Amino acid sequence: MINDIKAEAEKKMKKSLESLHSAFNKIRTGRAHPSILDSVMVNYYGQETPLKQVASVNVEDNRTLTVSPWEKNLMPTIEKAIMSSDLGLNPATSGDIIRIPMPMLTEETRKEMVKQAKADAEHGRVSVRNARRDANSMIKELLKEKEITEDDERKGEEDIQKLTDRYIAEVEKMLKAKEEDLMAV
Repeated sequence: MINDIKAEAEKKMKKSLESLHSAFNKIRTGRAHPSILDSVMVNYYGQETPLKQVASVNVEDNRTLTVSPWEKNLMPTIEKAIMSSDLGLNPATSGDIIRIPMPMLTEETRKEMVKQAKADAEHGRVSVRNARRDANSMIKELLKEKEITEDDERKGEEDIQKLTDRYIAEVEKMLKAKEEDLMAV
């Protein structure tokens, strides 16, 4: 039973890290990276569809992304979707390719993005701690129902804490890497 609780807690903690990873991908650095456009949704025949399902996104050089729609009639729709996203990008159409230059980041913008990364990391830590709290309350419930001993409870809570510490350390590692990436000129 305790192993099931630990497995469930670890699953929730992994989801927290995945969520943090996708949040960090939305924070753009000075370099061009296709994952920056992961959150862009395109109106594809009346259906909101992720950009990567209607076009290929590639890195042309360090500062430019290219988007090649699979259907040429989607060019204006994709361009509009990129402009209306909150990424602050200005696409330019040239032939059958949309080029997206990455603007240079100012020191102030970098600091704002680091603040955003720290806020996202804090959400990740809170989410991991919530998984720990839920697991510990389930263990306490088992003790209350006399399905486990106090020693089992203590051992289970220690294991959950070790798991929590490991995932919090992973969040810190991800944040440190993102900060270095953002502050690199």
